Amino acid sequence: MSVVGVGIIGSGVISDTYLANLNSFPDLEVVIVGDLNVDRARAQAEKHGVARWGTAADVLADPDVQVIVNLTIPAVHVEVSIAAIAAGKHVWTEKPIGLDLEGVDTLLRAADAAGLRVGSAPDTVLGPGFQTAKRAIAQGVIGEPLFAQTTFQTQGPDLWHPNPQFLFTPGAGPLFDMGPYYFTALVSLLGPVDRVAATGMKAREEREIRTGPNAGTRFAVQVPTTLQVLTVFESGRQAQSTLSFDSALERHGVVELHGTEGSIVIPDPNTFAGRSAFVKPLTTLRDGEAFDQPWIDIDQQGAVVGRGLGLLEMVRAITAGRPHIASGELGRHVLEVMLAADESSRTDEFVTVASSIPPVPPVPADFDPLARTL
Repeated sequence: MSVVGVGIIGSGVISDTYLANLNSFPDLEVVIVGDLNVDRARAQAEKHGVARWGTAADVLADPDVQVIVNLTIPAVHVEVSIAAIAAGKHVWTEKPIGLDLEGVDTLLRAADAAGLRVGSAPDTVLGPGFQTAKRAIAQGVIGEPLFAQTTFQTQGPDLWHPNPQFLFTPGAGPLFDMGPYYFTALVSLLGPVDRVAATGMKAREEREIRTGPNAGTRFAVQVPTTLQVLTVFESGRQAQSTLSFDSALERHGVVELHGTEGSIVIPDPNTFAGRSAFVKPLTTLRDGEAFDQPWIDIDQQGAVVGRGLGLLEMVRAITAGRPHIASGELGRHVLEVMLAADESSRTDEFVTVASSIPPVPPVPADFDPLARTL
């Protein structure tokens, strides 16, 4: 396989970072951008030096495209991905992989029957920040992992997004918009989830757009905007997660993992780099003494790029004939975890997660996204 041709469907806000990153990888070339709004597709193509633009159908029919990057809204992720498979293309989809398990299962069966791959964001867990921490945990810096805590709390995307309404509709909210980052990280570290309990609340029935041409417009809130989620893993380990669009205090990117011989802080799972550091248990503590626990920083290894790293790893895996890491199966398991949390928040009961996946492998320490390998 030579340089792989990439077609992008969806030219919204997130397409900027994809186009910038994908065009920096020597193994990939973006050859066409498509959108329902062809003028928007043209603007993004011209901005990033892509020669062709058009509709989604134009991208699907382009003979130079081997992989489709699906950047459409979550409600049509499965529909667009299935169309890509039907066109004979591999698919990389933004998160979540879909909004219902039946649709995702149809997609994965179609891909398997066609001998094609499906990859799913987030691929932040492939970045050097998260992978540095993952390798340290595997090497035993905290002993046997026991439990984790994650936090994402913010005032909400209506503060900064010019059209935030879709983030407050079914299939979005903090659970489905931000949950994929945190639950993918937890599954990558602690293995598949067995059951989930959650409680949720909606702080306000209406919210107001704060910026852009529609500032001042009010819209209905259709989903919980704060959730507390408890996940129990097949291994018996546990995690507690806060996901909120209602907090005056901006506090996000918190991932802590505690083990038998220490605790580690892990970079924000919505980024590709960041600090990893751990502490060891105190040996003694007398009444009145300070909790003096020095942090031991771990040097980050690997080139920092951004979104699209998972697509690159998938393309190289196809060439090598091995499984890729940010797989459709991983995306489906994480989706089931989030659906279980959503159900539990309405029923006040633990919900069993029926699916399971093998352990998520690490990225090789010598993986260089900026090398030409194909």
